[in-house]
Amino acid sequence: MKTIAGLGKLLATLFWCVVLANLIDPYAQPFAQLLMLAGVAVLALHAAEMLLFNRLLSAQPSAGVARMNVLAFGMFHLWTLPGVEHTSQPVSLEEAAHA
Repeated sequence: MKTIAGLGKLLATLFWCVVLANLIDPYAQPFAQLLMLAGVAVLALHAAEMLLFNRLLSAQPSAGVARMNVLAFGMFHLWTLPGVEHTSQPVSLEEAAHA
């Protein structure tokens, strides 16, 4: 899981670098607009993730840094936080009812 999270963070960093480069020197149209739309959409999704996992993020020693990392990397950062349960097998309905 750490390998996938690390690769995801690397790809997210490259994505944000391309979005930032587009802000500094816009690419040819319509690519500039499409890239900006994708950047806004990803940022909105990461903000929604931050709201959904607010309790987990508040429990972190450096909650502000964790929130900024979620805004940048989304689920790839959430997977690396302690307190997130990682199950490799799906939970059956019977097990969920007993929990």
